[in-house]
Amino acid sequence: MGNIAQNVRVATTGAVSFAPIATVLPLDAVAALAATFKDVGYVGPDGVTQAIETDVTDITAWQNGDTVRKVQTSHDVTFQLVMLETNALSLQIYYADATATASAVKVTGAQSPHNVVVIDVLDEKHSIRIVLPDAQVTERGEIVYQNEEATGYDITLTAYPDADGVKAYIYLDDGEV
Repeated sequence: MGNIAQNVRVATTGAVSFAPIATVLPLDAVAALAATFKDVGYVGPDGVTQAIETDVTDITAWQNGDTVRKVQTSHDVTFQLVMLETNALSLQIYYADATATASAVKVTGAQSPHNVVVIDVLDEKHSIRIVLPDAQVTERGEIVYQNEEATGYDITLTAYPDADGVKAYIYLDDGEV
């Protein structure tokens, strides 16, 4: 059955929270997060963009050159967002500086740590929770300092598989009891 307007979701608000890699994962869309999760604050107006990319290799037949099979050679799950708040957490995440504060950052070549990340997406009574059991900042966008827009910290998170091979758990709740 199609064309049901109540099934259309709009990400009207939400939150992006980080916790150390060993933090217990939430198992549904609405349970309170462990105290170790820290919310990055405001996210840019484009919200969070999820991408799933796969590469495949074609297997072709010797006899006629037809493609007879495709073999997946890579699979990436990424999430991109712009943190708008300049606070200790956003600076620690963007610069991979665990000692960063809201008033001082060290820019080095340090690799970003792995974290548990929870992305909560809310639409009135509907909730979507995306849990990344092992995520790492693998790309950073440019920071623009100008008088017409907020200074934002553009990051891309790569989701890695957990012990069960899962890169992201997605939980949905329709708000109905």
